[in-house]
Amino acid sequence: MTTPALLPLSGRRLPPLNLGASAFPHHRATLRLSEKFILLLILSAFITLCFGAFFFLPDSSKHKRFDLGLEDVLIPHVDTSKEGKNPGGFLIHGQGHDEHRHREEEERLRNKIRADHEKALEEAKEKLKKSRDEIQAEIQTEKNKVVQELKKKDSKPLPPVPLPNLIGINSGEPADPDIREKRNKVKEMMKHAWDNYRQYGWGHNELKPIARKGHSTNIFGNSQMGATIVDALDTLYIMGLHDEFREGQEWIDKNLDFSVNSEVSVFEVNIRFIGGLLAAYYLSGQEVFKIKAVQLAVKLLPAFNTPTGIPWAMVNLKSGVGRNWGWASAGSSILAEFGTLHMEFVHLSYLTGDPVYYNKVMHIRKLLQKMDRPNGLYPNYLNPRTGRWGQHHTSVGGLGDSFYEYLLKAWLMSDKMDMEARKMYDDAIEAIEKHLIRKSNGGLTFIGEWKNGHLERKMGHLTCFAGGMFALGADGSRDDKAGHYLQLGAEIAHTCHESYDRTTLKLGPEAFKFDGGVEAVAVRQNEKYYILRPEVIETYWYMWRFTHDPKYRQWGWEATQAIDKYCRVSGGFSGVKDVYSSSPTYDDVQQSFFLAETLKYLYLLFSNDDLLPLDNWVFNTEAHPLPVLHLANTTLSGNPAYR
Repeated sequence: MTTPALLPLSGRRLPPLNLGASAFPHHRATLRLSEKFILLLILSAFITLCFGAFFFLPDSSKHKRFDLGLEDVLIPHVDTSKEGKNPGGFLIHGQGHDEHRHREEEERLRNKIRADHEKALEEAKEKLKKSRDEIQAEIQTEKNKVVQELKKKDSKPLPPVPLPNLIGINSGEPADPDIREKRNKVKEMMKHAWDNYRQYGWGHNELKPIARKGHSTNIFGNSQMGATIVDALDTLYIMGLHDEFREGQEWIDKNLDFSVNSEVSVFEVNIRFIGGLLAAYYLSGQEVFKIKAVQLAVKLLPAFNTPTGIPWAMVNLKSGVGRNWGWASAGSSILAEFGTLHMEFVHLSYLTGDPVYYNKVMHIRKLLQKMDRPNGLYPNYLNPRTGRWGQHHTSVGGLGDSFYEYLLKAWLMSDKMDMEARKMYDDAIEAIEKHLIRKSNGGLTFIGEWKNGHLERKMGHLTCFAGGMFALGADGSRDDKAGHYLQLGAEIAHTCHESYDRTTLKLGPEAFKFDGGVEAVAVRQNEKYYILRPEVIETYWYMWRFTHDPKYRQWGWEATQAIDKYCRVSGGFSGVKDVYSSSPTYDDVQQSFFLAETLKYLYLLFSNDDLLPLDNWVFNTEAHPLPVLHLANTTLSGNPAYR
C-alpha cells in the first residue's frame, strides 16, 4: 500500500478575503491564494503559543523533581556529608548561584525563541511571494527526499562474499548453421514476447496479448510487481538482449516495491522473484538484484511463524499475516510449495551471512525426516498446525513435483556434499518407481498418481519434468544404476513427446490418460488446454545434454514451430484451450514462465553445452540458474550434512 500523497495547498480552498484594492494594491492575486494567508496565520499562532507558553506555564524549576518518585535516578547523591544535605537528603548548597544561572538560561531561551519567531515570519513572507505551483513543487521535492531516505534504510549494504566460479554465462554459439538458425528463431520469439509486454503490459505481472493490456492472478496478490520483468531477466541476458535487460533492471531499481499491502504465494514469489533476482545478480553482478532479493526474502519470513515451522502458502507482504489455500485438504500446506525453497534460501544465507534462511529450510527437512511415509511416499498435504499429513495423495506432478527436484538439486548445488539430501532423493525415487511408475499396454512408461490407496493412470504435463530429473540424478545414484535412470528419463521423454504428437496442434495437453485403448491423450475437456508450459521441453534439453541424441533437438524444433504457428498473435503469445481442435480458442494470457522457462530451455537446446554447463550451474524450478556453491566458498560448511 503506497503512502497517501500529502494534500496539496490547492486541495482545500477558502473564499478569498475581500480587503479592498487599496489595502495591498500590488498583492491582490497573492491574497486570493487564501491558503497562503491561512498558512501564515497558523504558523504565527503556533510560534506565538510556544513563545507565550514559556512565560505563562509554571516554572518547573520551582517544583522538586523528586516529587515524581524518581529521585534516585534524576538527582545524584553528590555529597554524603550531613552538613551538605537538607532533611530530605538532597543538596541545597550553592542555591543562590543556581538561581542566578537559571535566570541567565531563561533569558537565553527567550532570545532564541524571539530569533526563531522572526526567522519563521521571514520564511512565511517568502512563501507568500511564491505561486501555488512553486509551493506544490517544493512539497513534492520534500516527499521525494523522504522516499529516498526510506529506500536508503531498506538498502543496507550486504557483506561482501566471494562469488562462486562463474563459467559459461554467454555465447554457446553453435557451429552448425542450421542449429544456429533455429536458435536465432527462438531469440526472435523472445523478442516478440518481450517487446509486446514492454508496449502493452509494462509493470504488470503478465500480459493479455489479444486484449493488449496487463494481466495478473491471485498468486501475485493485487499488486503490479512486474513478474514478467523479473522472470525474463536471465533469459534476456544469456540471449545477449542487453538493451532489454537494462530496461528491466531500470524498472526494478525504480519501481519494484515489496512494502505493499498484498497477499502473495510464498512458493511462486520465491521461485520467480527471489530465484529470478538471484540469477540476474550472479549473471550480471548488479547489486540491485541481490538487494531486492533480500528485501523480499525478509517479507516472506513471517510465513514460517506456524506451530511446526512449515510455512503458510500465502503471506501478506505488509502485515506478515499468513494463511493456506482454502481448497488444500483441511488447511494443509502443500509439499511442492514448502519443499521448494531450499535452493534460493541457501543462496540467501550465503550472500547475506545470515543463517536464518538456511535454518528455515533445514528445519523443514528435519521434520519431514522424522515423519512416517505411507509406502515410502510423501503425501502432498501437511497440516502446519498439527504436523500431520492431510489426505494420502501422492504425485510427481502438481502439488508434489518440485519437492523431489529440490532434494536432488540441493545435493548438486552443494557440490555433491549434501549427502543427506541425496539419500532422501534416492529413497523417494525408489518408492516412486515401485508404486507410481508403470508401462501402458502400448508400451509407454508413465508416472501415475496415488490417490486413496490406488493408482490413478493419468499423467500431467507438469509431471513431464521428471524425465529430465531422472537423467540429471543418474550420475551418483545407488547400486550403479546410472544407466537405468538415464533410460527411465528417455522413456518419460518419449511418452511426453507422444502426448504432443497425438494432438492436432502438436502441442501437449494439460493431462493425459492411460486407460483401456486411450493412451497419452486427454479425455476431459478441461485437460485439453496448453498454456505455454515448459516441462516437456525441459526434459528434451536435459536428455540432449546427457545423450546428444539428435531426436531431442528435432522434438524441440517441432514444439518451437507449433508454438510459433498456433500460439503467436500480433500482441505476443497466448495459450490455447483445445490442442485437439484445428481452430482453437486462445486463453489470452502470456505467462511469465513462457519467457523464464519455455524459451530459455529451447534456446539452450540449440546452444553448445558451454553455455551454463551443468557442472557449474543448477536451475531452480523456474529455470533460473544458480551457481554451485563449492565447499571452499560456502559459509554453511559447518552443517554435518556437508561433511
